[in-house]
Amino acid sequence: MLISQNWLMSLLNNAGNPGWTVSAEELDAGFVRVGFETEGYEPLPEITGPLVVGRVKEIEELTEFKKPIRYCQVDVGRANGTGELQGIICGARNFKEGDLVVVSLPGAVLPGGFEIAARETYGHISNGMMASEAELGFTATSDGIIVLEEGAGEPGQDAREVLGGPDTVFDVNITPDRGYALSARGLGREVASAFDLEYKDLAADPSIAGIDVSDVPAPAGDLIPITLEESTKAQRFGLRMVEGIDPKAQAPFWLKRVLMLGGVRSVNAATDVTNFVMLLTGQPMHAFDADKIAGGLRVHNAQGGEEFETLDHVKRTLTANDVVISDDNGIQSLAAIMGGTTSEISDETTNVYFEAASWDALTVARSARHHKLSSEASRRFERGVDPAIIEISLDIACALLADIAGGTISDKRTLVGDVKDRAPIEMRVSRPSELIGVDYSKETVVRRLEEVGCAVTGDDETLRVTPPTWRTDLNEPVELIEEIVRLEGLDDIPLELPTPRGGRGLSPVQRRRRAVTHALAYSGYVEIIPTPFMPNTVLDTWGLESGDKRRKTVQVQNPLDADYAVLATTLLPTMLEAVGRNVARGRTDLALYSVAQTVFKTADESPMPSVLERPTPEVLEELIGSLPEQHLHAATVAIGNKELEGPWGKGRTYTWADAIESAQIVAKSCGVELDIESAEHLPWHPGRCAQLSVDGSVVGYAGELHPQILEALGLPERTCAMEIDLTALPISENLPAPVLSAFPALHQDIALVVDDDIPAETVRRTLVETAGELLETVELFDVYRSDALGDGKKSLAFGLVFRASDRTLTDEEANEARLAAAEAAAQRLGAQMRA
Repeated sequence: MLISQNWLMSLLNNAGNPGWTVSAEELDAGFVRVGFETEGYEPLPEITGPLVVGRVKEIEELTEFKKPIRYCQVDVGRANGTGELQGIICGARNFKEGDLVVVSLPGAVLPGGFEIAARETYGHISNGMMASEAELGFTATSDGIIVLEEGAGEPGQDAREVLGGPDTVFDVNITPDRGYALSARGLGREVASAFDLEYKDLAADPSIAGIDVSDVPAPAGDLIPITLEESTKAQRFGLRMVEGIDPKAQAPFWLKRVLMLGGVRSVNAATDVTNFVMLLTGQPMHAFDADKIAGGLRVHNAQGGEEFETLDHVKRTLTANDVVISDDNGIQSLAAIMGGTTSEISDETTNVYFEAASWDALTVARSARHHKLSSEASRRFERGVDPAIIEISLDIACALLADIAGGTISDKRTLVGDVKDRAPIEMRVSRPSELIGVDYSKETVVRRLEEVGCAVTGDDETLRVTPPTWRTDLNEPVELIEEIVRLEGLDDIPLELPTPRGGRGLSPVQRRRRAVTHALAYSGYVEIIPTPFMPNTVLDTWGLESGDKRRKTVQVQNPLDADYAVLATTLLPTMLEAVGRNVARGRTDLALYSVAQTVFKTADESPMPSVLERPTPEVLEELIGSLPEQHLHAATVAIGNKELEGPWGKGRTYTWADAIESAQIVAKSCGVELDIESAEHLPWHPGRCAQLSVDGSVVGYAGELHPQILEALGLPERTCAMEIDLTALPISENLPAPVLSAFPALHQDIALVVDDDIPAETVRRTLVETAGELLETVELFDVYRSDALGDGKKSLAFGLVFRASDRTLTDEEANEARLAAAEAAAQRLGAQMRA
């Protein structure tokens, strides 16, 4: 919130602290001391040289130019050294003969280094300039020059005194739970606490703000009938009237100054009054042209599809969630947000209805966001407005408007709704000390709670605290304790770091995840962090069957992106999107990996137990059973060259074998051994897909992706990928560490002829199982096919390494183990050993 330092200090001076003053730096520190950060503060630009009050005596209209120009004779007293009238050229149209204006004489330097000097323009000598609010630094733009109210000063008087003197504008950051602070009333209370000043609530005594409401007549009946429908959730609605005002009257400069420095544009007297009351008390108001209101007013929900033109001249389509104010002619205002053009204040308005209400915060927030129309009023109602100040806000507005524009305040007032009593909060006196670790006496606790407006009763053990109507954020004992600590000072809380308990390091699951990420990174893959969501239609693009487990997706109720409204059951969609983005930017050699959570739906709905009591064991079991399954997956995707071409030789592209190798890297880092078999599983190519299993359970797939899917996704041909479910892998501690043998190894080769459809992995596994304990490793190093072997046959050559831990092996022992393995392969697979 923007607020003038001078205005804030004057209110506190009038509230029982005469002569109190602080520097801008001290005030900024005071805000921080009570928990309000500021976005900064800026002094008003300095003006040097002669800046005086002047009275316009004569106006000569110069009509021979493209735009209307006036040559004015202005009385500036003796400020010009002669007492003669000052001739000044001016293009503004918002003043007339006899008006008091602000004149910058030759020699004055305005903000931005703009020097004023006598100069010839439009065929006349202009000896100075009549200044606008923008030219003096009060606001960014202005529609005309400053016109002072009668009696504000005398010609020749220094205008700085009339304009309010030097000032600083603070931008105070108001958190959403402290809507009361979006006003001078609320910030004044906080500053009084920060500097230990006396505070009087200006809602109880408006004379603190220089406003006399003693002439406002006591209400003697209803003004017009008002219907407040319960469906709107509005709490109160009030209406008062001022009759017979001067429609040409303008708000005095002191009021406009408060508005300008508060970031609010001056419009007309009635609207300026409502905005001033909002900045003063925090109660947003609206002014209707009373002559344009037919019959009574009805506060109700709009009908979906209705059109309504707001004051910004935009036609808006309303929904059934919008609350509106209607008369017999139709909708007149979008409640709590913006009025309509039908009954807006104009230059002919003589009778004014002032409306003040207390609206439902959530309803206002939804409507403001739906219509993308955040106003000063909606910001306050979203955060909570004191429902108890409607009456005094209406009285202040009527008194101000009658003082500015004349007219008579009606003795009628319509007020619908009541101020709901706040429920008292019980709190042990010792609770703040126990929670914070600082000894707060009962006197301190009571004093600080009363300081924020609470009513406190009770004994030495327990307090009953009734929050004030403007503190809608105080509902629990901990929130009361927060107020005590905030006002006593957060710096008084001692800093004592807790002593950490000794732990056992990472869990086995954490160590496994770290091992997998390190292994893939060391193998040349680059990690990406995928989004937890995936495209809604990607599984359809892949052509997955309806019963595929990956279709058990969890829908997101309020997705950040409507096209990504499901939680991912596989990491590949977002990884393939990353590949596509890289390819679009010219990166065609790529190897990516990711380790992240996937989510699978287990139930169509979850029970909704009451929050008033603990759920039964049966309900708890059902709740837990309805939670989605979360599995940790690892995946790789690669395109282009694995080995680049260069002077060292030809390059090598990624193939399905590299995808399988990445799965082997993952398995080895997890301490498990994979069983690899050919499979058909989308989105992989049916002839280049491997099924990955551990102990008979399928844990993933690897290989080359299906060409049709790659074409649909716009990805390069022969893109390879692997995905493995780490959660499904058994935890292997691999303890104790293996004992290394100091004895030499013996190398034996074996070539076996088998049917072409027998996987090499099946043969290798058979050798491992039957070669005995002396076998250390088995590696396939050659595959051979020829007519001599026979149709449908192939020769697989394996290198076997034998080693004993306690002796040097003989050739006979190794050869015996090799032949035993060959015989087992012959019995199981029909293999024949080649010479």
